[in-house]
Amino acid sequence: MKIEIYDTTLRDGSQGEGVSFSVEDKVKIVKKLDELGFDYIEGGWPGSNPKDVTFFEQVKDVQLKNARVAAFGSTRKPGARPEEDHNLQCLAASGAQTATIFGKSWDFHVYSALETTEEENLKMIEDSVSYLREKGCTVFYDAEHFFDGYKANPKYALTTLKAALKGGAARIILCDTNGGTMPGDIVKIINAAAAEVSVPLGIHCHNDSELAVANSMTAVQAGVLQVQGTINGYGERCGNANLCSLIPNLSYKYDYDTIPQKSIKRMTELSRFVSELANMHPPGDQPYVGVSAFAHKGGIHVSALQKHPGTYEHIDPELVGNSRRVLVSELSGMSNLFYKYRELNLEMQGEEGRRVLEEIKDLENQGYQFEGADGSFDLRLRKAFKGYQEPFKLDNLRIILEFRENQLSSEAVIKMTVGDKEVHTASEGNGPVNALDNALRKALNDFFPEIKDMQLTDYKVRVLDGKDGTGAIVRVLVETSDGHKNWGTVGVSTNIIEASWQALVDSIAYGLIKKEEENNS
Repeated sequence: MKIEIYDTTLRDGSQGEGVSFSVEDKVKIVKKLDELGFDYIEGGWPGSNPKDVTFFEQVKDVQLKNARVAAFGSTRKPGARPEEDHNLQCLAASGAQTATIFGKSWDFHVYSALETTEEENLKMIEDSVSYLREKGCTVFYDAEHFFDGYKANPKYALTTLKAALKGGAARIILCDTNGGTMPGDIVKIINAAAAEVSVPLGIHCHNDSELAVANSMTAVQAGVLQVQGTINGYGERCGNANLCSLIPNLSYKYDYDTIPQKSIKRMTELSRFVSELANMHPPGDQPYVGVSAFAHKGGIHVSALQKHPGTYEHIDPELVGNSRRVLVSELSGMSNLFYKYRELNLEMQGEEGRRVLEEIKDLENQGYQFEGADGSFDLRLRKAFKGYQEPFKLDNLRIILEFRENQLSSEAVIKMTVGDKEVHTASEGNGPVNALDNALRKALNDFFPEIKDMQLTDYKVRVLDGKDGTGAIVRVLVETSDGHKNWGTVGVSTNIIEASWQALVDSIAYGLIKKEEENNS
């Protein structure tokens, strides 16, 4: 059975706190969703802001192969004629062939929000749908607060659906707008609506009770044809149904036809693409697509995993474009270490492995954390079993802080040995760590020009022993990217400069190793 996938990231998702898309971002996302085979893409509300008007002007020139772009809006205002309503005029002028409008299903909202009568609300729904139909649009009707409205006044809630149907709606979408409906009620109420409505139903769930994906799946099992949601679950308050979870669930757990299977294998790529444009850091523990979704830490888990992945993974991570990760920490056993050794094609004897594992556990006891520092961990294994030597060595480091004219300036002076050459250089920065990073790169640039592609993407400092005040141990985690891959490195010290130096050196050393291996492969 084919289930229509309706994405509302660009409209409902952009209402999430901290989420913002430029017009160019929105067009890029439209192209990506179309490429992956989404059925509908809600582009925005042209009647509400100039940005969305501009978006609909630009998206007209985009040649889409799979998706239809929908414009969003509301029913006409009480007492107004459709042809005089600014919102409906903007929808009709947007150029979108599909118009999705919402109206009130809950009598409480009719009285308190619209401040009108039940009869006028029914006319508003029918008139608005009918007007857009006359303008050549396929109209989807979002029955806002339908589940709450049904629980308060079943007869009136169902009557609002009939008004949309009478106006010519092609789809009627039942919305759990406040996100508080339970799965059992979803089924009961959908069954009641299906008995009164002759067009296909859809579902639009918010996640205020952590049930948006579950309720959407329950609705599909109850017979709805269309599911609405957002990439990464972005949306107002607690968000919307997360399509990055919903699509794999429907496709792999229930065998529904959603988007092409080859596209589902790019779900992790899509999640990270949208989060980057939204300027949002993706949650590591997000199901299916999170960096931790297939990460294994406990030694017993990893031991079983090596015998059969199905022991601790509900699907193959490659089915959604993700990858398995084995973490090494104080909770690890030899199985974790053996797994890592195989990843690096290292030969390991039992006693050597136990020694390294104890060293790792001792370092973590001191404050190191290798879960987010794969680069530093990799380097330690190479040093232990491949005789790896760092490509450069620090001979001397001096940090100069000078306060003058109410401004603090920072300068780093370093002396290094690179191969058989001695390098002495200095550089300024907007702080001591930035100055240190600039000086390090300046010293190495002539020897390793590829470091220009390695950029720090994140820098975190955590105080490990708050009771020691400014003398506390700090852990510095650095994330670096070369534009294709990301890696993390770590440093720990009572001196934040030393901890930062450790993490910075590892980040560049690891990047150079991976670049060399890439060139040799």
